[in-house]
Amino acid sequence: MNEPGRSKVPPGTRMFAIVGPTGVGKTALSVSIAPSLSAEIISVDSMQVYVGMDIGTSKPTAQQRSAVQFHMLDVVDPGTGFSVARFKELADDAARDVLERGRLPLLVGGSGLYYRAVVDDLDFSCVQAADGTGDRLEDLHEISDTELHQLLRDLDGKAADTILPSNRRRVLKAIEVARSGDRLISERQPSWSDYRSPYELTVVGLETNRRLLYRLIDERVDAMMAAGLADEVARLREQGLRRGTTAGEALGYRQLIDCLDEKSSLDRATAEIKTRTRNFAKRQLTWFRKDPRVKWFEVQAGSSASTNDVNGALAVTAGRVLEYLQHKLEN
Repeated sequence: MNEPGRSKVPPGTRMFAIVGPTGVGKTALSVSIAPSLSAEIISVDSMQVYVGMDIGTSKPTAQQRSAVQFHMLDVVDPGTGFSVARFKELADDAARDVLERGRLPLLVGGSGLYYRAVVDDLDFSCVQAADGTGDRLEDLHEISDTELHQLLRDLDGKAADTILPSNRRRVLKAIEVARSGDRLISERQPSWSDYRSPYELTVVGLETNRRLLYRLIDERVDAMMAAGLADEVARLREQGLRRGTTAGEALGYRQLIDCLDEKSSLDRATAEIKTRTRNFAKRQLTWFRKDPRVKWFEVQAGSSASTNDVNGALAVTAGRVLEYLQHKLEN
């Protein structure tokens, strides 16, 4: 059995990652290049782990899953407690499985906390180094409410049970309090500002102009609603999905639960989903731009570009990313 806090992935392992804001095209691009890299995709998305949460999390389509092997999708029921620490354990298992079959682990997603947990082998049994160079609260302001709450759950489960993920101020305060406790101090926990991975890591970031990104996000929310997101939330609610749980606080699900509880209209809920998703994308960009290891590639399309033009620009970017990653493999 592996020692607590030690990754099951050997140091020096080659690992690729594709990150960036929601809606930019990470999944489509990754699926298009993974076969050429002999890679399998490990999702680093905090909500795609939940069974049945399909439309609202933009899970890969059946066609995409048939083209490339995906890992870390549909691994837990929405009503089950699930921490970033547990995610890391399962993602490490998936990476080892991929490696043992002679394939390359390709991490894809926009959940910054989950990405860092895996690529930097973070240890969530503690929160501060013995020399006092532990994580700083200001480094956590850019991650989502859900990811922040999951970090609190790893540090102080009882506090997490009494504080809603949407109460960001209280969650941050509880994390600060937890970090002050001697029981949470250990000899091994790097700072969030320490970007030294134990692996041979190559990270690609996708970006596009802000106006286009926000338009794509709005269009995706409309597409989700047309595809039956409200019905998906209603079905999950009958199965026990509720506000206050990690899954129940996910973007889209939180707003539509309120709609079902007659606390909001459908139009108002849809508008709020768009606004909060755009804000989340902005936080994602801020988070990943702090990571000096990310090599950024722009999907070059105008803010009024048609769907075909955007897809064409994404295909061009995929070619550039593939060339860059193949060069890394050869050198």
